[in-house]
Amino acid sequence: LRNFNMSCNEIYGVLPEMSITFQDYPIVDLSSNSFTGAIPSFLRNASSLDLNDNKFSDLSPFFCPQTKMVLSQLDLSNNLFSGEVPDCWMYFDRLSVLHLENNKFQGRIPSSLGRLKNLQVLHLGNNSLSGELPASLENCTSMIILDLAYNNLTGYINPKIGYRFTSLGFLKLRKNKFHGGIPWSLCQLSHLQILDFSANHFSGAIPKCISNFTAMIDTKDYLQSIEFKIDTDGSVQYEDVAWLMWKRKERSFMSSLGLVKSIDLSDNDLQGQIPEGVASLHSLVSLDLSGNNLSGSIKPSIGQLTSLEYLDLSNNHLSGEIPTSLASLNSLEILNLSNNNLSGRIPTGPQLQTFDASAYKGNQLCGAPLPKCLKDQSLHIPKNGDEVHQQQKANDRHVFFLGLCISVVLGFITGFWVVVGTLVLKSSWRLALFQFIEDKTERLSVMITSNIARAYRKP
Repeated sequence: LRNFNMSCNEIYGVLPEMSITFQDYPIVDLSSNSFTGAIPSFLRNASSLDLNDNKFSDLSPFFCPQTKMVLSQLDLSNNLFSGEVPDCWMYFDRLSVLHLENNKFQGRIPSSLGRLKNLQVLHLGNNSLSGELPASLENCTSMIILDLAYNNLTGYINPKIGYRFTSLGFLKLRKNKFHGGIPWSLCQLSHLQILDFSANHFSGAIPKCISNFTAMIDTKDYLQSIEFKIDTDGSVQYEDVAWLMWKRKERSFMSSLGLVKSIDLSDNDLQGQIPEGVASLHSLVSLDLSGNNLSGSIKPSIGQLTSLEYLDLSNNHLSGEIPTSLASLNSLEILNLSNNNLSGRIPTGPQLQTFDASAYKGNQLCGAPLPKCLKDQSLHIPKNGDEVHQQQKANDRHVFFLGLCISVVLGFITGFWVVVGTLVLKSSWRLALFQFIEDKTERLSVMITSNIARAYRKP
């Protein structure tokens, strides 16, 4: 017996203990049924055991075996296990993949997990685990996927994780109670493709060395190694499943996981500016920095993230204008810049006007899809200093002629009223003026008459 597969049926009830001795360490798959009760001990000799999606509630007598196990893959996820996680993992030293997520485990993560030096995939998410991460976990230097999301874990992130987990490609600590700064040593994780620290209490600045995430720069898939050969001749492979918050929804990824390059640091207490180095992560498809205390402007270099499909910078203290380079991100499907201190006109482009107005609310922005700006802002930028000088001279001439016209008009009005006002108020001047005019008129009339008479007398 090499493969024992009863998955995806409607089998229910307790799986009975059987006096079966597996000679060839088979692959056993009983997933997606309704088995209840305890895991029988005869399953210890399997090389791969998948009990996912059942109703098992008792880990004994499967744990603790007191003898070395040959298991390379163990999936106990989506069951009804409770209490503390067994602390006897030294007997599972061949284990490469361990799934314990979506149960009701409590207490601390057992230190004996650090004995699993071949462990590449560890899923402990969606339980009620508490306390700090055991220091022994740094011994799992083969780790590729580490998912501890949705627990009550506390403490700081051990800086050694950046130096010991050199193959780590997936790190998910979402929805815990971790605090302190994000260690700069994480920048040593050149294979890291997915980083999710959201909904914790991390503080301080985002490390500037974030540009060292090589896997987020190039298009290479560093998570191809999540596929494992789990039998001797390689005829059967195990492909890991990982859950990821993708475009505001929790989604499962298998073979497509390697195509995702994502950073989620949302809902923490991070401060300072968005590091310039983020713009160098050209293969990044999702960036969520919302719900922090980030300040400063959105750098124009963000336009270099040409693969970006999701960008959420909402609920921060970002200021200044939206860079025009953001309008060139043709792959962008979801954008949220709401509740910041951004101002000015929303840049025109093929994408930014297609988003709902709620993506820009809580700012001092204008332009489609928001109401029009009160005044059109000039987009003309002088090419050189000569153009600026010529414009200044034209403005000076305009001011000069305007002043001259005003002076002439004011002078005429003033002179007119000086003369007319004097004649109205001084009767002696008025009589003298009229007599002068009458005298001159009479003299002119006599001169004209005499000249006409002479003209007629000439032969």
